[in-house]
Amino acid sequence: MTLLHDASDSPEHPFLSVVIPVYNEEENLEILYTRLTKVLDEVGRPYEIILVNDGSVDKTAPILKSLFEKRPHQIRIVTFNGNYGQHMAILAGFEVSRGTFALTMDADLQNPPEEIPKLIELIDAGHDYVGSFRLERRDNWFRTRASQMTNWMRQYATGVSMRDHGCMLRAYSRPIVDAVLSCREASTLVPVLAYTFSANPSEVGIEHVARAQGESKYTLYKLVRMYFDLFTGFSLVPLQLFTFLGISISAVSSLLVIYLLIRRLIVGPEAQGVFTLFAILFFLISVLITGVGILGEYVGRIYQSAQGRPRYLVREFLTNLKEDSLPETPPPSATRQRRPSSQRKSSS
Repeated sequence: MTLLHDASDSPEHPFLSVVIPVYNEEENLEILYTRLTKVLDEVGRPYEIILVNDGSVDKTAPILKSLFEKRPHQIRIVTFNGNYGQHMAILAGFEVSRGTFALTMDADLQNPPEEIPKLIELIDAGHDYVGSFRLERRDNWFRTRASQMTNWMRQYATGVSMRDHGCMLRAYSRPIVDAVLSCREASTLVPVLAYTFSANPSEVGIEHVARAQGESKYTLYKLVRMYFDLFTGFSLVPLQLFTFLGISISAVSSLLVIYLLIRRLIVGPEAQGVFTLFAILFFLISVLITGVGILGEYVGRIYQSAQGRPRYLVREFLTNLKEDSLPETPPPSATRQRRPSSQRKSSS
């Protein structure tokens, strides 16, 4: 395919907005820029690239600025004042995106930019949401198995039928993007949330390669936190399962009390079995603590929303469009408001 649009004649509303969260990816950014722009130029559709710096502490910021200066009409940079997480970065990118479709991807190049035409083909076929799944994962054994288990649990608990919600190479139509932005959760998983709004979703298998540079930013804690967000944000099944468990244990406990009462009347007081009763007691206490923890997760989400704090704060917005304004950073439970004018926007 030949190049139909270059940096100097990008339209006001491009066909595709590529949103990329970036956190400490100094080793990959130049390679990402080269490969991504080559693919998008060859596609021949007007596009923009939105790179969201999620509080990086390495040399990511100056590298992003240099990339912006190479193609100021096509590249825009959003810089957070701290680390708010991958999905908050995607939401910030959505806020400033102008494309008919938005496409998200990671900056680590584990999902090659060369796979983007597969998603565009399905967009052209009329799908409003195009997900992807990794054909052959290149992660370690633990992460692969944990992801497979989570995908199975997610489908059972939420009814969201996605083969691989952890694969971030995805395309969303503008109505889906707007619907996601209208939601007010304090934390969310964008691919799963978007899927619930889709009328005609599709998925495509893509290549998955080992990370060339750097290391994964998802620690064990972040992975566990993501799973809690997944289940408490999209389903009441954990609470319902615990209620069913409580009813079942109550029924069994009632039978045990009846049995002990009858035994006492017929046989006499129990001389032994103290440790058995301790074991039963410890088990019931552990179940109670687990239930309190599950309930606490739901209450915690309500608490975060009730606080009304912004989900993220933008320190700087690099754009070539003079009519652009800073990305909106709404509190999760309040009407969106523009950021104060003291936050800086740069134009070339």
